[in-house]
Amino acid sequence: MGKSKKKKLPLAYQPVGFLLGWAGGALAGLAFRKTWKVLRHEDDAPDALDPDRGWGEILLAAAVQGAIFAVVRSAVDRTGAKAIARSTGVWPTKEEGGRA
Repeated sequence: MGKSKKKKLPLAYQPVGFLLGWAGGALAGLAFRKTWKVLRHEDDAPDALDPDRGWGEILLAAAVQGAIFAVVRSAVDRTGAKAIARSTGVWPTKEEGGRA
């Protein structure tokens, strides 16, 4: 099989993926701040180097933040890939089931 759009689309998708990643990161940061305020009634999550915070608080904040970022990234990636596939007819990855 000769060269096709499938080989070129991942490279073309990279700037779109970058913008989606940036927007997703901003959205995840906002979601984490709001979630932390609901959970702990504090505006800011603890910093790992804050000597006045305990291990439990710091690890809870890290776990919540990581979970939110993973969910938002997956949702943004999937939405972007589906939009590209709808508009071009090609799924934007180099190989089936993988990242671009």
